[in-house]
Amino acid sequence: MNMNSLLIKAFAFTTLPGHIPFFLSMSFLLSCNPAKIEHDDGLSTITQDDLEQHVSMLASDEFEGRKPFTKGEQKTITYLQEQFRILGLAPGNGDSFLQQVPMVEITPTADTTMTFTSTKGQISLRGFHDYIINTERTDSVMTWTHEDVVFAGFGIVAPEYNWNDYANLDVKNKIVLVLVNDPGFGSDDSTHFKGNTMTYYGRWTYKYEEAARQGAKGCFVIHNTVPAGYPFAVLQNSWNSAHLYLDNRGKNIPFCEGVGWITKPAVEKLFRLNGLDFNDQQTKARQRDFTGYSLDMQVTTSMKVDTRYDTSHNVVAMIKGSERPDEYIIYSAHWDHLGIGKPDAEGDSIYNGAFDNASGTAGLLVVAKAFKNLKNPPHRSVVFLAVTAEEQGLWGSAYYAANPIYPLEKTVANINMDGINPYGPMKDIVVVGRGQSELEEYLETEAALLSRVVKGETTPERGYYFRSDHFNFAKVGVPALYLSTGSDFIGKDANYGNQLKETYTQKYYHQPSDEYDTTRMNFEGGVDDLRLLFQVGKTLAFQKKWPTWKAGSEFKAIRESDKK
Repeated sequence: MNMNSLLIKAFAFTTLPGHIPFFLSMSFLLSCNPAKIEHDDGLSTITQDDLEQHVSMLASDEFEGRKPFTKGEQKTITYLQEQFRILGLAPGNGDSFLQQVPMVEITPTADTTMTFTSTKGQISLRGFHDYIINTERTDSVMTWTHEDVVFAGFGIVAPEYNWNDYANLDVKNKIVLVLVNDPGFGSDDSTHFKGNTMTYYGRWTYKYEEAARQGAKGCFVIHNTVPAGYPFAVLQNSWNSAHLYLDNRGKNIPFCEGVGWITKPAVEKLFRLNGLDFNDQQTKARQRDFTGYSLDMQVTTSMKVDTRYDTSHNVVAMIKGSERPDEYIIYSAHWDHLGIGKPDAEGDSIYNGAFDNASGTAGLLVVAKAFKNLKNPPHRSVVFLAVTAEEQGLWGSAYYAANPIYPLEKTVANINMDGINPYGPMKDIVVVGRGQSELEEYLETEAALLSRVVKGETTPERGYYFRSDHFNFAKVGVPALYLSTGSDFIGKDANYGNQLKETYTQKYYHQPSDEYDTTRMNFEGGVDDLRLLFQVGKTLAFQKKWPTWKAGSEFKAIRESDKK
Protein backbone atom coordinates (compact mmCIF):
# COMPACT_ATOMS: atom_id res chain seq x y z
CA MET A 1 0.00 0.00 0.00
CA ASN A 2 1.46 3.41 -1.01
CA MET A 3 1.65 6.50 1.21
CA ASN A 4 -1.45 8.07 -0.35
CA SER A 5 -3.53 4.99 0.47
CA LEU A 6 -2.25 4.89 4.02
CA LEU A 7 -3.13 8.54 4.59
CA ILE A 8 -6.61 8.15 3.17
CA LYS A 9 -7.24 5.01 5.22
CA ALA A 10 -5.86 6.56 8.42
CA PHE A 11 -8.19 9.53 8.24
CA ALA A 12 -11.21 7.91 6.63
CA PHE A 13 -13.48 8.73 9.58
CA THR A 14 -12.28 12.25 10.30
CA THR A 15 -14.48 15.19 9.39
CA LEU A 16 -13.19 18.62 8.49
CA PRO A 17 -14.83 21.87 9.58
CA GLY A 18 -17.92 22.47 7.49
CA HIS A 19 -18.68 18.71 7.48
CA ILE A 20 -16.28 17.85 4.64
CA PRO A 21 -15.09 14.23 5.06
CA PHE A 22 -11.35 14.33 5.55
CA PHE A 23 -10.68 11.37 3.29
CA LEU A 24 -12.45 13.17 0.43
CA SER A 25 -10.33 16.26 1.00
CA MET A 26 -7.14 14.20 1.16
CA SER A 27 -8.01 12.37 -2.03
CA PHE A 28 -8.88 15.72 -3.63
CA LEU A 29 -5.31 16.84 -2.99
CA LEU A 30 -3.43 13.58 -3.35
CA SER A 31 -5.14 12.22 -6.43
CA CYS A 32 -3.69 15.11 -8.42
CA ASN A 33 -0.38 15.06 -6.61
CA PRO A 34 1.72 12.16 -7.94
CA ALA A 35 4.96 13.60 -6.58
CA LYS A 36 6.09 12.06 -3.31
CA ILE A 37 6.24 14.78 -0.67
CA GLU A 38 7.40 14.23 2.86
CA HIS A 39 4.76 16.03 4.86
CA ASP A 40 7.17 17.46 7.44
CA ASP A 41 9.87 18.40 4.95
CA GLY A 42 10.83 22.05 5.48
CA LEU A 43 8.68 22.62 8.56
CA SER A 44 11.56 22.59 11.04
CA THR A 45 13.21 25.53 9.29
CA ILE A 46 10.23 27.79 10.15
CA THR A 47 11.27 28.99 13.59
CA GLN A 48 10.17 31.58 16.08
CA ASP A 49 13.74 32.87 16.42
CA ASP A 50 14.02 33.61 12.70
CA LEU A 51 10.61 35.26 12.58
CA GLU A 52 11.26 37.47 15.60
CA GLN A 53 14.74 38.43 14.40
CA HIS A 54 13.34 39.75 11.12
CA VAL A 55 10.40 41.50 12.81
CA SER A 56 12.74 43.15 15.30
CA MET A 57 14.96 44.48 12.53
CA LEU A 58 12.23 45.64 10.13
CA ALA A 59 10.27 47.34 12.94
CA SER A 60 13.28 49.04 14.49
CA ASP A 61 13.57 52.84 14.64
CA GLU A 62 16.52 52.52 12.26
CA PHE A 63 14.04 51.70 9.45
CA GLU A 64 12.05 54.89 10.19
CA GLY A 65 8.63 53.29 9.68
CA ARG A 66 9.43 51.94 6.17
CA LYS A 67 7.58 54.62 4.20
CA PRO A 68 8.16 54.66 0.43
CA PHE A 69 10.34 57.49 -0.96
CA THR A 70 12.27 57.76 2.32
CA LYS A 71 15.51 56.45 3.82
CA GLY A 72 13.28 53.84 5.42
CA GLU A 73 12.47 52.41 1.98
CA GLN A 74 16.13 52.19 1.02
CA LYS A 75 17.00 50.41 4.27
CA THR A 76 14.08 48.03 3.84
CA ILE A 77 14.64 47.01 0.23
CA THR A 78 18.39 46.67 0.89
CA TYR A 79 17.68 44.38 3.84
CA LEU A 80 15.24 42.24 1.86
CA GLN A 81 17.62 41.85 -1.06
CA GLU A 82 20.46 40.87 1.28
CA GLN A 83 18.29 38.28 3.03
CA PHE A 84 17.10 36.74 -0.23
CA ARG A 85 20.73 36.50 -1.39
CA ILE A 86 21.76 34.87 1.90
CA LEU A 87 18.98 32.32 1.47
CA GLY A 88 20.22 31.55 -2.04
CA LEU A 89 17.12 32.69 -3.92
CA ALA A 90 17.37 33.99 -7.47
CA PRO A 91 16.42 37.55 -8.45
CA GLY A 92 12.77 37.62 -9.44
CA ASN A 93 12.90 40.28 -12.17
CA GLY A 94 15.51 39.18 -14.66
CA ASP A 95 18.86 39.81 -12.98
CA SER A 96 17.32 42.17 -10.40
CA PHE A 97 15.46 41.70 -7.13
CA LEU A 98 13.60 44.96 -7.75
CA GLN A 99 10.56 45.99 -9.77
CA GLN A 100 10.29 49.74 -10.18
CA VAL A 101 6.92 51.24 -9.28
CA PRO A 102 6.49 54.79 -10.65
CA MET A 103 4.52 56.86 -8.15
CA VAL A 104 3.57 60.38 -7.23
CA GLU A 105 3.69 61.83 -3.73
CA ILE A 106 0.98 64.44 -3.11
CA THR A 107 1.25 66.54 0.04
CA PRO A 108 -1.81 68.69 0.83
CA THR A 109 -1.85 71.75 3.03
CA ALA A 110 -5.52 72.16 3.82
CA ASP A 111 -7.32 75.13 5.28
CA THR A 112 -7.97 74.71 9.00
CA THR A 113 -11.73 75.13 8.54
CA MET A 114 -14.48 74.09 6.17
CA THR A 115 -17.56 76.31 6.29
CA PHE A 116 -21.09 75.20 5.39
CA THR A 117 -23.66 77.92 4.71
CA SER A 118 -27.42 77.72 4.16
CA THR A 119 -30.35 80.11 4.40
CA LYS A 120 -30.80 78.83 7.97
CA GLY A 121 -27.33 79.54 9.25
CA GLN A 122 -23.65 78.67 9.05
CA ILE A 123 -21.43 75.95 10.55
CA SER A 124 -17.63 75.90 10.50
CA LEU A 125 -15.99 72.51 10.89
CA ARG A 126 -12.43 72.11 12.13
CA GLY A 127 -9.86 70.34 10.02
CA PHE A 128 -8.35 67.26 11.72
CA HIS A 129 -11.00 67.29 14.46
CA ASP A 130 -14.17 67.14 12.33
CA TYR A 131 -12.87 66.10 8.92
CA ILE A 132 -9.77 65.19 6.96
CA ILE A 133 -9.20 66.00 3.30
CA ASN A 134 -6.68 65.14 0.59
CA THR A 135 -6.58 64.69 -3.17
CA GLU A 136 -5.33 62.41 -5.93
CA ARG A 137 -5.01 65.35 -8.31
CA THR A 138 -1.72 67.15 -8.84
CA ASP A 139 -3.18 70.66 -9.22
CA SER A 140 -1.23 73.15 -7.11
CA VAL A 141 -4.33 74.77 -5.57
CA MET A 142 -7.89 73.65 -4.77
CA THR A 143 -10.40 76.39 -4.01
CA TRP A 144 -14.02 75.68 -3.15
CA THR A 145 -16.21 78.80 -2.88
CA HIS A 146 -19.88 78.18 -2.03
CA GLU A 147 -19.96 74.76 -3.71
CA ASP A 148 -23.29 72.90 -3.58
CA VAL A 149 -23.52 69.92 -1.21
CA VAL A 150 -25.45 66.73 -2.04
CA PHE A 151 -26.29 63.67 0.07
CA ALA A 152 -26.01 60.58 -2.15
CA GLY A 153 -26.84 57.80 0.32
CA PHE A 154 -24.13 55.15 0.06
CA GLY A 155 -22.77 56.55 -3.21
CA ILE A 156 -23.17 53.21 -4.97
CA VAL A 157 -24.00 52.21 -8.55
CA ALA A 158 -24.42 48.41 -8.53
CA PRO A 159 -26.46 47.04 -11.48
CA GLU A 160 -26.26 43.47 -10.19
CA TYR A 161 -28.05 44.58 -7.02
CA ASN A 162 -30.43 46.85 -8.93
CA TRP A 163 -29.04 49.80 -6.99
CA ASN A 164 -28.13 53.31 -8.13
CA ASP A 165 -27.73 56.08 -5.56
CA TYR A 166 -26.93 58.55 -8.33
CA ALA A 167 -30.08 57.91 -10.38
CA ASN A 168 -31.71 61.23 -11.29
CA LEU A 169 -29.21 63.03 -9.06
CA ASP A 170 -27.06 65.82 -10.48
CA VAL A 171 -23.69 65.91 -8.69
CA LYS A 172 -21.57 67.45 -11.44
CA ASN A 173 -19.12 69.93 -9.91
CA LYS A 174 -20.75 69.43 -6.49
CA ILE A 175 -19.57 68.04 -3.15
CA VAL A 176 -21.01 64.63 -2.27
CA LEU A 177 -21.55 63.21 1.23
CA VAL A 178 -21.85 59.40 1.31
CA LEU A 179 -22.32 56.78 4.01
CA VAL A 180 -19.59 54.32 4.93
CA ASN A 181 -19.99 50.60 4.10
CA ASP A 182 -22.98 49.40 2.00
CA PRO A 183 -26.76 49.04 2.45
CA GLY A 184 -26.47 45.46 3.68
CA PHE A 185 -24.52 46.46 6.79
CA GLY A 186 -26.23 45.28 9.97
CA SER A 187 -28.64 43.05 8.06
CA ASP A 188 -29.13 39.29 8.25
CA ASP A 189 -30.67 39.36 4.76
CA SER A 190 -27.91 37.94 2.56
CA THR A 191 -29.87 38.97 -0.55
CA HIS A 192 -29.58 42.67 0.39
CA PHE A 193 -26.13 43.14 -1.12
CA LYS A 194 -24.32 40.46 0.95
CA GLY A 195 -26.04 41.19 4.23
CA ASN A 196 -23.56 41.99 6.95
CA THR A 197 -20.60 41.01 4.76
CA MET A 198 -19.17 44.11 3.11
CA THR A 199 -19.03 44.16 -0.67
CA TYR A 200 -16.47 46.11 -2.66
CA TYR A 201 -19.11 48.83 -2.99
CA GLY A 202 -18.66 49.51 0.72
CA ARG A 203 -15.01 50.47 0.41
CA TRP A 204 -14.10 54.15 0.62
CA THR A 205 -11.84 53.79 -2.42
CA TYR A 206 -14.81 52.72 -4.53
CA LYS A 207 -16.90 55.64 -3.28
CA TYR A 208 -14.25 58.18 -4.31
CA GLU A 209 -13.92 56.52 -7.72
CA GLU A 210 -17.68 56.48 -8.33
CA ALA A 211 -18.12 60.10 -7.25
CA ALA A 212 -15.40 61.08 -9.73
CA ARG A 213 -17.09 59.08 -12.50
CA GLN A 214 -20.31 60.98 -11.72
CA GLY A 215 -18.48 64.29 -12.17
CA ALA A 216 -18.43 65.35 -8.51
CA LYS A 217 -15.92 67.97 -7.46
CA GLY A 218 -15.48 66.40 -4.02
CA CYS A 219 -16.51 63.40 -1.95
CA PHE A 220 -16.58 62.88 1.83
CA VAL A 221 -17.31 59.53 3.46
CA ILE A 222 -19.25 59.91 6.72
CA HIS A 223 -17.23 58.13 9.40
CA ASN A 224 -18.86 55.72 11.83
CA THR A 225 -16.51 53.49 13.81
CA VAL A 226 -18.45 50.21 13.66
CA PRO A 227 -19.20 50.03 9.92
CA ALA A 228 -15.83 51.60 9.08
CA GLY A 229 -13.94 49.07 11.21
CA TYR A 230 -11.62 51.62 12.85
CA PRO A 231 -11.88 54.84 14.88
CA PHE A 232 -11.56 58.32 13.38
CA ALA A 233 -8.18 58.65 15.12
CA VAL A 234 -6.74 56.26 12.52
CA LEU A 235 -7.74 58.69 9.78
CA GLN A 236 -6.44 61.73 11.65
CA ASN A 237 -2.90 60.41 11.20
CA SER A 238 -3.16 61.36 7.52
CA TRP A 239 -4.07 65.02 8.10
CA ASN A 240 -1.88 67.23 5.88
CA SER A 241 0.56 64.39 5.33
CA ALA A 242 2.04 63.04 2.12
CA HIS A 243 -0.01 60.45 0.22
CA LEU A 244 1.30 58.14 -2.47
CA TYR A 245 -0.45 57.13 -5.67
CA LEU A 246 0.55 55.43 -8.89
CA ASP A 247 1.90 57.79 -11.52
CA ASN A 248 -1.04 57.98 -13.93
CA ARG A 249 0.24 60.76 -16.16
CA GLY A 250 -1.05 60.33 -19.70
CA LYS A 251 -4.00 58.22 -18.60
CA ASN A 252 -7.57 59.49 -18.76
CA ILE A 253 -8.63 58.68 -15.19
CA PRO A 254 -11.14 60.98 -13.44
CA PHE A 255 -10.42 62.16 -9.90
CA CYS A 256 -12.31 64.42 -7.53
CA GLU A 257 -10.56 67.67 -6.57
CA GLY A 258 -10.86 66.76 -2.90
CA VAL A 259 -11.74 63.57 -1.03
CA GLY A 260 -11.84 62.73 2.64
CA TRP A 261 -13.78 61.72 5.72
CA ILE A 262 -16.13 63.68 7.96
CA THR A 263 -17.23 62.64 11.45
CA LYS A 264 -20.78 61.52 12.15
CA PRO A 265 -21.31 64.20 14.88
CA ALA A 266 -20.29 66.88 12.39
CA VAL A 267 -22.72 65.58 9.77
CA GLU A 268 -25.50 65.43 12.37
CA LYS A 269 -24.99 69.19 12.91
CA LEU A 270 -25.22 69.85 9.17
CA PHE A 271 -28.44 67.89 8.84
CA ARG A 272 -29.98 69.54 11.90
CA LEU A 273 -29.24 72.94 10.38
CA ASN A 274 -31.65 71.98 7.60
CA GLY A 275 -34.23 70.42 9.90
CA LEU A 276 -33.22 66.82 9.16
CA ASP A 277 -32.43 63.95 11.51
CA PHE A 278 -29.30 62.25 10.18
CA ASN A 279 -30.02 58.86 11.75
CA ASP A 280 -33.45 58.87 10.14
CA GLN A 281 -31.96 59.76 6.75
CA GLN A 282 -29.32 57.07 7.15
CA THR A 283 -32.04 54.47 7.72
CA LYS A 284 -33.94 55.64 4.65
CA ALA A 285 -30.76 55.40 2.56
CA ARG A 286 -30.73 51.64 3.14
CA GLN A 287 -34.02 51.26 1.26
CA ARG A 288 -34.10 50.52 -2.44
CA ASP A 289 -36.44 53.42 -3.18
CA PHE A 290 -34.14 56.01 -1.58
CA THR A 291 -33.33 59.05 -3.70
CA GLY A 292 -30.42 61.35 -2.96
CA TYR A 293 -30.95 65.08 -2.64
CA SER A 294 -29.36 68.50 -2.31
CA LEU A 295 -28.76 69.64 1.26
CA ASP A 296 -29.48 73.24 0.21
CA MET A 297 -26.14 74.39 1.55
CA GLN A 298 -22.79 75.40 0.15
CA VAL A 299 -19.26 74.64 1.35
CA THR A 300 -16.15 76.79 1.27
CA THR A 301 -12.57 75.69 1.92
CA SER A 302 -9.19 75.52 0.19
CA MET A 303 -6.13 73.32 -0.10
CA LYS A 304 -2.65 73.77 -1.55
CA VAL A 305 -0.87 70.78 -3.04
CA ASP A 306 2.82 69.93 -3.42
CA THR A 307 3.66 67.17 -5.88
CA ARG A 308 6.74 65.00 -6.23
CA TYR A 309 7.25 62.18 -8.73
CA ASP A 310 9.55 59.35 -7.78
CA THR A 311 9.96 55.60 -7.99
CA SER A 312 9.32 53.08 -5.26
CA HIS A 313 10.09 49.37 -5.48
CA ASN A 314 8.60 45.93 -5.15
CA VAL A 315 11.17 43.32 -4.08
CA VAL A 316 10.95 40.00 -5.93
CA ALA A 317 12.81 36.72 -5.45
CA MET A 318 12.11 33.25 -6.76
CA ILE A 319 12.91 29.55 -6.66
CA LYS A 320 12.71 28.11 -10.15
CA GLY A 321 10.54 25.02 -10.58
CA SER A 322 12.29 21.80 -11.53
CA GLU A 323 9.55 20.39 -13.78
CA ARG A 324 7.03 23.17 -14.53
CA PRO A 325 9.10 26.34 -14.16
CA ASP A 326 6.61 28.39 -16.20
CA GLU A 327 3.86 27.92 -13.58
CA TYR A 328 4.06 30.20 -10.56
CA ILE A 329 2.90 30.37 -6.95
CA ILE A 330 3.28 33.85 -5.49
CA TYR A 331 3.66 34.55 -1.79
CA SER A 332 3.14 38.25 -1.07
CA ALA A 333 3.47 40.70 1.83
CA HIS A 334 3.70 44.47 1.92
CA TRP A 335 6.95 45.82 3.33
CA ASP A 336 5.80 49.42 3.82
CA HIS A 337 4.26 51.28 6.72
CA LEU A 338 3.57 54.96 7.55
CA GLY A 339 7.03 56.33 8.21
CA ILE A 340 7.50 59.34 10.50
CA GLY A 341 4.38 61.33 11.34
CA LYS A 342 2.37 63.00 14.07
CA PRO A 343 3.89 62.33 17.54
CA ASP A 344 1.81 60.44 20.07
CA ALA A 345 1.30 61.46 23.70
CA GLU A 346 4.79 60.16 24.56
CA GLY A 347 6.40 62.11 21.72
CA ASP A 348 7.06 59.05 19.58
CA SER A 349 6.69 59.95 15.89
CA ILE A 350 7.98 56.74 14.23
CA TYR A 351 5.20 54.48 12.99
CA ASN A 352 7.18 51.24 13.18
CA GLY A 353 4.45 48.87 11.99
CA ALA A 354 5.70 45.77 13.80
CA PHE A 355 2.52 43.74 13.31
CA ASP A 356 1.50 45.73 10.22
CA ASN A 357 3.44 44.53 8.37
CA ALA A 358 6.96 43.78 9.56
CA SER A 359 5.49 40.47 10.71
CA GLY A 360 4.17 39.52 7.27
CA THR A 361 7.37 40.61 5.55
CA ALA A 362 9.37 38.59 8.05
CA GLY A 363 7.04 35.67 7.36
CA LEU A 364 7.85 35.97 3.66
CA LEU A 365 11.55 35.49 4.43
CA VAL A 366 10.88 32.59 6.80
CA VAL A 367 8.70 30.74 4.27
CA ALA A 368 11.27 31.38 1.54
CA LYS A 369 13.91 29.73 3.72
CA ALA A 370 11.66 26.69 4.20
CA PHE A 371 11.18 26.26 0.44
CA LYS A 372 14.89 26.67 -0.20
CA ASN A 373 15.64 23.91 2.33
CA LEU A 374 13.31 21.30 0.85
CA LYS A 375 15.04 17.98 0.06
CA ASN A 376 13.71 18.18 -3.48
CA PRO A 377 13.11 21.48 -5.29
CA PRO A 378 9.47 22.39 -6.01
CA HIS A 379 8.13 21.37 -9.41
CA ARG A 380 6.48 24.75 -9.92
CA SER A 381 8.31 28.04 -9.49
CA VAL A 382 7.70 29.82 -6.18
CA VAL A 383 7.88 33.61 -6.14
CA PHE A 384 8.29 35.82 -3.06
CA LEU A 385 6.92 39.31 -3.66
CA ALA A 386 7.36 42.10 -1.09
CA VAL A 387 5.22 44.97 -2.36
CA THR A 388 5.31 48.69 -1.71
CA ALA A 389 2.67 51.27 -0.80
CA GLU A 390 -0.05 48.97 0.53
CA GLU A 391 -0.83 51.47 3.25
CA GLN A 392 -1.43 54.14 0.63
CA GLY A 393 -3.95 52.12 -1.40
CA LEU A 394 -2.53 48.67 -2.30
CA TRP A 395 -0.44 50.37 -5.00
CA GLY A 396 2.53 48.01 -5.19
CA SER A 397 0.37 44.95 -5.81
CA ALA A 398 -1.88 46.97 -8.14
CA TYR A 399 1.17 47.89 -10.20
CA TYR A 400 2.35 44.27 -10.28
CA ALA A 401 -1.09 43.06 -11.35
CA ALA A 402 -1.10 45.59 -14.20
CA ASN A 403 2.55 44.92 -15.07
CA PRO A 404 3.16 41.28 -14.10
CA ILE A 405 6.66 39.88 -14.24
CA TYR A 406 5.18 36.40 -14.62
CA PRO A 407 2.09 35.83 -16.81
CA LEU A 408 -1.11 36.01 -14.80
CA GLU A 409 -2.62 33.12 -16.76
CA LYS A 410 0.37 31.03 -15.61
CA THR A 411 0.10 32.14 -11.99
CA VAL A 412 -1.43 29.27 -10.01
CA ALA A 413 -2.25 31.11 -6.79
CA ASN A 414 -1.41 34.00 -4.51
CA ILE A 415 -0.86 33.47 -0.78
CA ASN A 416 -0.80 36.79 1.06
CA MET A 417 0.60 37.57 4.51
CA ASP A 418 -0.51 40.79 6.17
CA GLY A 419 -0.15 40.60 9.95
CA ILE A 420 1.17 37.37 11.49
CA ASN A 421 -0.36 36.24 14.81
CA PRO A 422 1.62 37.97 17.61
CA TYR A 423 -0.53 36.72 20.50
CA GLY A 424 0.33 33.06 20.98
CA PRO A 425 -1.03 29.65 19.93
CA MET A 426 -4.60 29.52 18.63
CA LYS A 427 -6.78 26.51 17.93
CA ASP A 428 -8.33 28.23 14.93
CA ILE A 429 -7.26 30.19 11.87
CA VAL A 430 -9.48 32.64 10.00
CA VAL A 431 -9.97 32.80 6.23
CA VAL A 432 -10.72 36.35 5.13
CA GLY A 433 -13.49 36.30 2.52
CA ARG A 434 -14.29 32.64 3.09
CA GLY A 435 -16.11 30.87 0.28
CA GLN A 436 -14.07 32.24 -2.59
CA SER A 437 -11.69 29.52 -3.83
CA GLU A 438 -10.54 25.92 -3.51
CA LEU A 439 -7.44 27.13 -1.70
CA GLU A 440 -9.56 26.94 1.43
CA GLU A 441 -9.79 23.15 1.06
CA TYR A 442 -6.00 22.94 0.91
CA LEU A 443 -5.85 24.95 4.13
CA GLU A 444 -8.52 22.86 5.85
CA THR A 445 -6.62 19.67 5.05
CA GLU A 446 -3.40 20.95 6.60
CA ALA A 447 -5.19 22.46 9.59
CA ALA A 448 -6.94 19.19 10.38
CA LEU A 449 -3.60 17.37 10.49
CA LEU A 450 -2.60 19.75 13.29
CA SER A 451 -5.97 19.53 15.10
CA ARG A 452 -6.75 23.10 14.13
CA VAL A 453 -9.97 24.45 12.63
CA VAL A 454 -10.60 26.94 9.85
CA LYS A 455 -13.21 29.61 10.46
CA GLY A 456 -14.69 32.56 8.62
CA GLU A 457 -14.48 36.17 9.80
CA THR A 458 -16.46 37.29 12.82
CA THR A 459 -16.59 40.84 11.46
CA PRO A 460 -17.20 40.48 7.69
CA GLU A 461 -18.79 43.93 7.71
CA ARG A 462 -15.33 45.50 7.99
CA GLY A 463 -14.41 44.46 4.48
CA TYR A 464 -10.94 43.09 5.19
CA TYR A 465 -11.09 41.14 1.93
CA PHE A 466 -10.64 44.45 0.09
CA ARG A 467 -7.93 45.80 2.36
CA SER A 468 -4.81 43.84 1.51
CA ASP A 469 -2.70 42.96 -1.51
CA HIS A 470 -4.32 39.62 -2.33
CA PHE A 471 -7.31 41.63 -3.60
CA ASN A 472 -5.37 42.92 -6.62
CA PHE A 473 -4.56 39.33 -7.57
CA ALA A 474 -8.19 38.32 -7.15
CA LYS A 475 -9.32 41.19 -9.38
CA VAL A 476 -7.25 39.78 -12.24
CA GLY A 477 -8.51 36.23 -11.68
CA VAL A 478 -5.69 34.63 -9.66
CA PRO A 479 -7.06 32.53 -6.76
CA ALA A 480 -5.86 34.27 -3.61
CA LEU A 481 -5.68 33.13 0.01
CA TYR A 482 -5.48 35.58 2.89
CA LEU A 483 -5.60 34.55 6.54
CA SER A 484 -6.25 36.40 9.75
CA THR A 485 -5.35 35.52 13.32
CA GLY A 486 -7.74 33.18 15.07
CA SER A 487 -9.61 33.95 18.29
CA ASP A 488 -9.68 30.62 20.14
CA PHE A 489 -6.60 31.18 22.28
CA ILE A 490 -5.25 27.95 23.73
CA GLY A 491 -5.72 27.91 27.48
CA LYS A 492 -8.02 30.95 27.61
CA ASP A 493 -11.75 31.54 27.39
CA ALA A 494 -13.44 31.94 24.02
CA ASN A 495 -13.49 35.74 24.20
CA TYR A 496 -9.85 36.30 25.01
CA GLY A 497 -8.54 36.24 21.45
CA ASN A 498 -11.14 38.71 20.23
CA GLN A 499 -10.28 41.04 23.10
CA LEU A 500 -6.62 40.99 22.07
CA LYS A 501 -7.51 41.93 18.50
CA GLU A 502 -9.86 44.71 19.56
CA THR A 503 -7.17 46.11 21.84
CA TYR A 504 -4.76 46.12 18.91
CA THR A 505 -7.24 48.04 16.74
CA GLN A 506 -7.85 50.64 19.43
CA LYS A 507 -4.32 51.08 20.83
CA TYR A 508 -1.81 50.06 18.17
CA TYR A 509 -3.27 50.01 14.63
CA HIS A 510 -1.53 52.71 12.53
CA GLN A 511 -0.05 54.30 15.63
CA PRO A 512 3.56 54.69 16.84
CA SER A 513 2.77 52.13 19.55
CA ASP A 514 2.82 49.27 16.98
CA GLU A 515 6.38 48.41 17.94
CA TYR A 516 8.16 45.10 18.41
CA ASP A 517 7.54 44.43 22.11
CA THR A 518 8.43 41.08 23.66
CA THR A 519 6.27 41.85 26.71
CA ARG A 520 3.08 41.71 24.64
CA MET A 521 4.12 39.76 21.53
CA ASN A 522 4.39 36.00 21.32
CA PHE A 523 5.02 34.70 17.79
CA GLU A 524 4.67 31.03 18.69
CA GLY A 525 1.21 31.10 17.16
CA GLY A 526 2.56 33.02 14.18
CA VAL A 527 4.95 30.17 13.45
CA ASP A 528 2.01 27.75 13.52
CA ASP A 529 0.19 29.89 10.96
CA LEU A 530 3.23 30.24 8.71
CA ARG A 531 3.65 26.49 8.68
CA LEU A 532 0.08 26.15 7.44
CA LEU A 533 0.70 28.64 4.65
CA PHE A 534 3.94 26.90 3.74
CA GLN A 535 2.20 23.53 3.54
CA VAL A 536 -0.53 24.92 1.27
CA GLY A 537 2.07 26.37 -1.07
CA LYS A 538 4.18 23.23 -0.94
CA THR A 539 1.23 21.10 -2.01
CA LEU A 540 0.55 23.46 -4.90
CA ALA A 541 4.22 23.50 -5.84
CA PHE A 542 4.42 19.74 -6.39
CA GLN A 543 1.07 18.99 -7.98
CA LYS A 544 -0.33 19.57 -11.46
CA LYS A 545 -3.83 20.66 -10.47
CA TRP A 546 -4.91 24.29 -10.75
CA PRO A 547 -7.07 25.51 -7.86
CA THR A 548 -10.23 27.26 -9.02
CA TRP A 549 -12.64 29.89 -7.79
CA LYS A 550 -15.83 28.56 -6.28
CA ALA A 551 -19.25 28.95 -7.87
CA GLY A 552 -20.65 32.35 -7.02
CA SER A 553 -17.27 34.05 -6.75
CA GLU A 554 -17.17 37.33 -8.66
CA PHE A 555 -13.63 36.42 -9.81
CA LYS A 556 -14.43 33.02 -11.33
CA ALA A 557 -15.35 34.33 -14.80
CA ILE A 558 -12.09 36.31 -15.04
CA ARG A 559 -9.99 33.20 -14.41
CA GLU A 560 -12.00 31.04 -16.77
CA SER A 561 -11.57 33.63 -19.48
CA ASP A 562 -7.78 33.61 -18.96
CA LYS A 563 -7.60 29.82 -19.19
CA LYS A 564 -9.47 29.58 -22.53
